[in-house]
Amino acid sequence: MKTASPPQGVHVIASDAEAIEAARRLAAAFAPGASDRDRDRRLPWQQLDAFTASGLWGITVPREHGGAAVSAVTLARVIAIVAAADGSLAQIPQNHFYALEVLRSGGSPEQRAFFDGLALSGHRFGNALAEIGARDFQRRTRLLRQGDRLLVQGDKFYCTGAIYAHWIPTLVVDEDDRQQLVFIPREAPGVTVTDDWDGFGQRTTGSGSVAFRQVEVRPEWVVPFQSSFERPTPIGPLAQIMHAAIDLGIGQGAFAATLPFIRDRARPWIDAGVERAADDPLLVAGLGEVSVRLRAAEALVDRAGRAVDEAIADPTEFTVAQASLAVAAARALTTTAGLLAASKLFELTGTSATFAEDNLDRHWRNVRTHTLHDPVRWKYHAIGNHSLNGVNPPRHGAI
Repeated sequence: MKTASPPQGVHVIASDAEAIEAARRLAAAFAPGASDRDRDRRLPWQQLDAFTASGLWGITVPREHGGAAVSAVTLARVIAIVAAADGSLAQIPQNHFYALEVLRSGGSPEQRAFFDGLALSGHRFGNALAEIGARDFQRRTRLLRQGDRLLVQGDKFYCTGAIYAHWIPTLVVDEDDRQQLVFIPREAPGVTVTDDWDGFGQRTTGSGSVAFRQVEVRPEWVVPFQSSFERPTPIGPLAQIMHAAIDLGIGQGAFAATLPFIRDRARPWIDAGVERAADDPLLVAGLGEVSVRLRAAEALVDRAGRAVDEAIADPTEFTVAQASLAVAAARALTTTAGLLAASKLFELTGTSATFAEDNLDRHWRNVRTHTLHDPVRWKYHAIGNHSLNGVNPPRHGAI
């Protein structure tokens, strides 16, 4: 398996506007090969290096450490722009930005300066957070102390981006049964990354498995995690708005693929009495429904981004709860809108859109797979429980 080394000559983005422009430029370059990469499950090493070298992976680094400290609104827009071109590529840096936010909220000044500097220089952070069936703390990945040594032992799955990473932020339970996030070098002895992700969507995200066997780590790589959710922090809302942006972007990509197919290849229904599919009134109305849902979802993502920015600027019980609620609403609608756009692509274009050579089903496979990341029914519950009972959403990474 190929191993990652940071790209040379990484650009440092200086503003929100520059970040948006860079995302648009990269999306235009990523889009032409997205279908082939998905079909052949060809891991996008070259595209990831270009993505990293553009400076976009460093845009949330604070200004005091040399970054642009872009807004959550801009971060979500960047992710959606890339997702419209390639949904898998857009998901890979989600945990990178998540790790940087955990650092910003709970890391020491020295830790923040060190890892922020790495992010600006092109180092990618993956993740090893999830474990299958390990709700019992005793079975979870552990941070063990042996004399003066700290060791990590355990197994992880759904490790999006770990294959491509230079560092793998890993969720562990310490000897006091408290959760910590340990930044572990990808090439550290005892680390094994296995490319065994076989989901029908998001095929090139590198969401495989990571095994840790007596991996020695340094104390300065251990960042408080559990304590960051025992007080109001924007970690959860920021994580979730990125997921909303991925679903939005995939839906926008599906919609963009629908339009030329209708204009150039689809046939009108016989009862429409028109020559072109683009003049079929029911088809046009269906297309309008998709457009409205996507625009509404985009507006909710922007609204949620502003709420997250307020929580970052002043993390209180109120601002963090408001951000969580705004992001929950955005995730609810981006799920609906993304799935609608990917499904309507076929309903409105007809059987010829199912040809394997076009691979248009990748849009539905990608959005269906990604929308399962967290159950959207609990987003509705969080909003309803707050509206009815005044209960704030729980504080964790899935809200």
